[in-house]
Amino acid sequence: MVTPEPPVALVTGAARGIGAEIASALVAQGRPVALLDRDAAVVGTAGALAGAGARVLPLVADVTDAAAVADAVDVAEQDLGPLGLLVCAAGVLRTGAVLDADDADLAACLAVNTTGVWNAGRAAGRRMYRRGAGAIVTVASDASRTPRAGMAAYAASKAASVSLTRTLGLELAPHVRCNAVCPGATDTAMQRALWPDPDDDAGAAAVVAGAPERYRLGIPLGRIAEPSDVAAAVLFLAGDTARHITMQTLTVDGGASLGL
Repeated sequence: MVTPEPPVALVTGAARGIGAEIASALVAQGRPVALLDRDAAVVGTAGALAGAGARVLPLVADVTDAAAVADAVDVAEQDLGPLGLLVCAAGVLRTGAVLDADDADLAACLAVNTTGVWNAGRAAGRRMYRRGAGAIVTVASDASRTPRAGMAAYAASKAASVSLTRTLGLELAPHVRCNAVCPGATDTAMQRALWPDPDDDAGAAAVVAGAPERYRLGIPLGRIAEPSDVAAAVLFLAGDTARHITMQTLTVDGGASLGL
């Protein structure tokens, strides 16, 4: 008896960090995976996975461009087959206090973190809904529900992406499940860029300890996340064991937001 191939997945923001880790974890499940990113480095990321015998496809496209995303979804389905999973992991971070930040910072966060989910969710969601099956998982942030000083633009865009994902889950039911994963501090280049020295792991210790003067709690589990911790949550929500879960948010922050 021939075992059917797992459904095709498309991961945005897959060149590096959490997105690349999610793509790798999906490949390990035997899924064909399309890796989409505006950075051409995604070609090398996909090449490394293909070297292990996986069916992967790099797609260079900007999630803020609806037409480019729709074209990329077309190419993914032509090369790999019908999409059964979309993971929206593309994201940018701009920091700064509300009163001092540049308007362009808010625009950039909304364009990638929110409109990117809108564009990819619509392009893939239409196809999955017509076929009667599929799942969408958005990688948001625990900042979407917990105020973080100096991160208003990022937090607002991530909160919007969570709300959008839940509405997609309602409108695409009963055929497509839509959920969000909200990581806290995770060991990526984006996280390290917030530290005084990106190469010094003491930055992680400071995050774990917290910063009371900024009303920021530490991390009760005593460590920042690895990208694989976030990928595991995505795989759970994408899989059959979560078949009765939709419009939900799974926070992966080591307890930093105290379960709120």
